[in-house]
Amino acid sequence: MRRKLPSTQALGCFEAAARHGSFTRAAQELALTQGAISRQVSALEAFLGVPLFKRTQHGMTLTPAGEDYARQISRRLDALERDTLDLMGRQGLGDAITLATVPTFANRWLIPRLPLLANLQPELTVHIEVRTRPFLFTDSGVDAALYAGTVEQVQQWVGVQAYPLLHELVVPVCSPALLAGGGPLTPAELAERPLLQQATRPEAWRHWFDAQGVDAPQAMTGPRYELFSMQTAAATHGLGMALMPTLLVESELRNGTLVVACDRVHSSGRHYYMVQPDWPERPAMTAFKRWLFTQTG
Repeated sequence: MRRKLPSTQALGCFEAAARHGSFTRAAQELALTQGAISRQVSALEAFLGVPLFKRTQHGMTLTPAGEDYARQISRRLDALERDTLDLMGRQGLGDAITLATVPTFANRWLIPRLPLLANLQPELTVHIEVRTRPFLFTDSGVDAALYAGTVEQVQQWVGVQAYPLLHELVVPVCSPALLAGGGPLTPAELAERPLLQQATRPEAWRHWFDAQGVDAPQAMTGPRYELFSMQTAAATHGLGMALMPTLLVESELRNGTLVVACDRVHSSGRHYYMVQPDWPERPAMTAFKRWLFTQTG
């Protein structure tokens, strides 16, 4: 059956005009005339049977239907361009997958291990983009997501399969200078020190002190950082004690720029998951998943 699809040129002209709010600027971007943009958009409206722009004496604005269509078309054109560039770059050789992941996990855990995958699967290309919250796979062009959260948060995803990869353990760390050559602190001693806070986990320190049976009135006090990478940098430069997932500070603990401030490791109640859409996976994704599971045990 023949697909009911408009021309890609008409869609490109419409997307540019909608993004700029101007036929003139769309024409400049696409190296066309303003009249050509207008004709392509008019042809698209005729094909759809729906007005996408409202023309006035003072210019034009998107109709509600036009706003919704522009939002959807923009995502699909981005995905089409990404797939095209990917195929051109590989010259038809090998295969590629696209992963969505939280940034610090990608930088600290996944990317350092990708050379191992490259040695085993040199024909497999892994693209990575940042996503921190659940999303719809149907609109994304993403093959799988590496997501950090609780069981309840993972259940917010719709139409997916979720595989637990790593259980998250947290431990207090700091610059060696803050211990002044001494050993790790007790939880009570730690409660008196400056505490660095993670903005996305405002009660992390309180939960840790509660697990140690220590009253810590200042558990939620201290400078806040949006990303774990920022908190790691702050701890490395001696700004205070950081409560960090152990897998995100492996390198710093190994090279000595950070040390364990108190040797009470605690479960954060969170896991790292691989989340996939609930539809048949491609061989490239199967190969990546098999490798990933060997890395996480």
